[in-house]
Amino acid sequence: MKSDAKPKAKPRAVLPPKADSGPIVSSAHLVSAQSAEMSEFEFGLIVAGNAFHRWVVHCMAAAGLKDLTPLDVVVLHHVTHRARDKRLADICFIMNVEDTHLVNYSLKKLQTLGVVASQKNGKEVTYAATDTGRAYVQRYREIRESCLIDALKADDALNRDIGELARLLRVLSGMYDQAARSAASL
Repeated sequence: MKSDAKPKAKPRAVLPPKADSGPIVSSAHLVSAQSAEMSEFEFGLIVAGNAFHRWVVHCMAAAGLKDLTPLDVVVLHHVTHRARDKRLADICFIMNVEDTHLVNYSLKKLQTLGVVASQKNGKEVTYAATDTGRAYVQRYREIRESCLIDALKADDALNRDIGELARLLRVLSGMYDQAARSAASL
């Protein structure tokens, strides 16, 4: 009995992209003729954001606090910042987090771990790092110096570039916020 099945086609080799194949983006369908660079930036932001989140979680775990989310880690750092009590609304505002319940959940988790304490001042609740929390943050700082800052081997020129990049990120965050408000009003 003969089979009517066609022979399987050989799989094609996948060639690496050519060096001149255009911008490196995650969503080619979004690339604009007016600014392909914005799509390149967005892809870089996605990759860098995920790498940063992985870094802060691993660094804090190395410091001794395991099973935290990236938001938990940055909330602990912000609550420790300048040794001043912080209100939930202020934490969300500074970190540009719209969903206050996410930060509130992190604060409750950090309180359960004993690294953040709350205090009622009239009708408001404020949060501050405990001595234990400050000790973990200090250990995080030491690990950050050893694993990240020393490996960076930054010179004055690189530090200027990093500072300029930080400024551009703040400018672009404002542009994205404005664009989000515009899109929400459509």
